[in-house]
Order: sequence, then structure tokens, then C-alpha cells
Amino acid sequence: MSGADTTGKNGADVVSSAEERTGFLLVFLSALFWSFGGAIGRFLETDDSWMVIFWRSLWAAVFLIGFMLWRDGMRGTVALFRGMGIPGIAVATCFAVASTSFVVALGYTTVANILLMQAGVPLLAALISWVIFRQRVNWATWIAIACVVLGVGIMVSDSLRGGVNIIGDGLALTIAMAFAIATVVTRRYAHVRMTPATCLGTLIACAFAATQAGSFQPSATDMVWLFAFGAINLGLGMALFASGARLIAAPVAALLGTFEPVLGPVWVWLIHGEIPSARTVIGGCVVVAALMVHIAMEFRRHARPARPGVTGLPSPH
Repeated sequence: MSGADTTGKNGADVVSSAEERTGFLLVFLSALFWSFGGAIGRFLETDDSWMVIFWRSLWAAVFLIGFMLWRDGMRGTVALFRGMGIPGIAVATCFAVASTSFVVALGYTTVANILLMQAGVPLLAALISWVIFRQRVNWATWIAIACVVLGVGIMVSDSLRGGVNIIGDGLALTIAMAFAIATVVTRRYAHVRMTPATCLGTLIACAFAATQAGSFQPSATDMVWLFAFGAINLGLGMALFASGARLIAAPVAALLGTFEPVLGPVWVWLIHGEIPSARTVIGGCVVVAALMVHIAMEFRRHARPARPGVTGLPSPH
């Protein structure tokens, strides 16, 4: 692709190969930091989910504001907030819903179920792009969608026997949908810097949690974990994602995000010994296998050299 600051047919800015590689790395790192969320959450002693959301969101907001002030200065930070517009508000709302639902869902279902349900994000992002923006979805993606639906069906089938709480599964699906929408909007409006939007999302979640929390005084140990849960897991992850997702296609960004549900249950198993149910493992394997194959096919397709005269490459003379 050309390195010029141009806009493609789908409305997204065209970026250079170097910027794409940077985007790949940043989104992967965001997924890596997010994958520790379940393990960190299990260290918390309090059972007040809304207090957890309040402090997690507050610490994330503090981190993101500090990050923007360090990167862009006071004037630049104010300009970013003013310039995010409706797309930024949409992304902020999605992140507020996703981060809030994640913490509440931890009280109803296993980390494995939450994270593996999120494995459907790239396919939801592809569907949203197709329905709203009429971006073509290839046959391989449709097959992957079918496999993910099958895998998620196996995962949640335990709920018929009471093995999995339907509220937790519903919240996990809400997280996946909100994150998919945020991914599509971030790439669609690549010219809009979304770090202030993620910060606004944490402030929205913090404000709402403040109206629901029974207390605002966690133990000293919990406060340490809440800082890590907010600033590092949520805040740093959001900053990396917002910076990287605007440089690569939405389905690819979401596909890279599948490292979160792949790694998340591993950390919880290794650190806390939380073993997922047999159906969760089987369904999760179906989901992950479908996504890994899809990721491999996407990278192979993007790695193919374009024909002369296509996507900015010069024609031979």
C-alpha cells in the first residue's frame, strides 16, 4: 500500500506497510495485557462488583489521561477530546459497556466462558462491516462464523443443566458485541484518535458504578490489585488497542484480539487452578481452531503480492 495519507474506498485511511506492522504489534500487546484481567480479578477479596468497576475505571482513566498528557501535552489532549465527535462517543460507550459487563460477569460464570465467548469478536466485526458498510465477507469467514456459533453453542449448553449461569453468558456476549462495534468504528474512522474515547468510556463506567456501589473503601491489598486491574490491564490495554486498531483492518484487529481469550484461561488455570468444564473446553477448542485457521488464511491473503497497478503498486513500464 502507498504510504500517502489517503482514504480508501471503504472510508478508512490507507497506511504504509510499516504502520500496519506497528498496528499488528500494538493490537497483539493490547490483547496480551487484557488477557490477565480474569487472573487479576480472581485476586480481589471484595464481592461488591460495582466498587471494583468504580476503582478499576478510575485508575484506567487516570492512566489514560496521564498517557495523553505525556504524549500530546495539555493543548493536544484537549484538542483530541474535542475532535473525537460522534465516532468517539460511540467507541466510549462500547468500552464502558464492555468493561462494566466483564467485571459483573466474573461473578456469574468462569473466566474461560467469558473470554472464549469473546473469541467471536472478529467474526462479529466482519458481520457488522458487511451489514452496515457493505464490506464483502469471503467464504472462509462465513465458514469460521458457522464454526464459532457451533463452538459457543457447545460452551453454553451446560446452562441447560445449570452448569453455567445464563446471566454470565449473556454479559459475555454483550462484551463481544460491544468490542466488535468499537473495533469497526475505530478502523472506519481511522483519522480520529480514539485514546480520548477510551478514556471517556472509563469515566462513563466509573460514574455509573458510583451510583451502584455499596462502598468505596477496599482493603489495602484489594487497592493494589485494583490499580493493576485498572491502570495496567484496562488502561494500558486500551491505549495500545486504540493506537493500533486504526492502522489495520477491523477484522484483522479483532482476529489479533483473539489472543486474549486464548491466553486468559491459561493464566487463570496456572495461577488459580480454575479448571473449565469439559463442554467449555470442547466448545472453546472449536472456537479457537476456527479462529486460528481464519487468522492464518487472512495473513496469507495479506502477504500475497498485489498485481501491478493494484493497491498503489506501479505498473511495469
